[in-house]
Amino acid sequence: MKPLIKITNIKRDFVLGDEIVYVLKGIDLEINKGEYVALMGPSGSGKSTLMNLLGCLDTPTSGNYILNGKDVSKMKDDELAEIRNKEIGFVFQTFNLLPRTTALENVALPMVYAGYSKAERRIRATEVLEQVSLGDRILHQPNQLSGGQRQRVAIARALVNNPSIILADEPTGNLDSKTSEEIMKLLAEIHNNGNTIIVVTHEEEIAEHANRIIRLRDGMIESDITK
Repeated sequence: MKPLIKITNIKRDFVLGDEIVYVLKGIDLEINKGEYVALMGPSGSGKSTLMNLLGCLDTPTSGNYILNGKDVSKMKDDELAEIRNKEIGFVFQTFNLLPRTTALENVALPMVYAGYSKAERRIRATEVLEQVSLGDRILHQPNQLSGGQRQRVAIARALVNNPSIILADEPTGNLDSKTSEEIMKLLAEIHNNGNTIIVVTHEEEIAEHANRIIRLRDGMIESDITK
């Protein structure tokens, strides 16, 4: 079986004034379909840069990235945007919901870009909101929802296009511990349904939910442990 993600000797440098900062220094990584991976590392370890590359928000300085059989490391911005919309569902710490639109409209947004009809968008968005236990909140706006409910809307939006990967960046960063636990339970359910999940976190207890923990330090993989 081919891996869902295959990264070979990925490097990412940034030019700051006269200096070149070497953030990723040659990363090799494979992730298979259906894995639940936590990506950890101290500040400055390169984990956010790696997440941006995995999420096709950025391209490497050198090296190859094959996502679901496609070489995305050489793609142009518009091609990357299409891959992001189809292949990757994002969950952010700050939820990134549109404030004056309903939960249903927020969730349906990726389907607008993917070209689905209004009726199809409504049916599918309702379905995923029910999946995250928000069937009774579909017409509520973000300011009428709790932090945990907002993150559930964000997770539903990440699921709506049936992506290859759910990429969650510090998904419980703005939530209290009880709500964090509920969100991690929900991600576990989503993983049990066959989704591939990559969580970027600095919290050990969040990483413990994953089956595999990859630790970065100084732009290299320090350890890669499957439980």
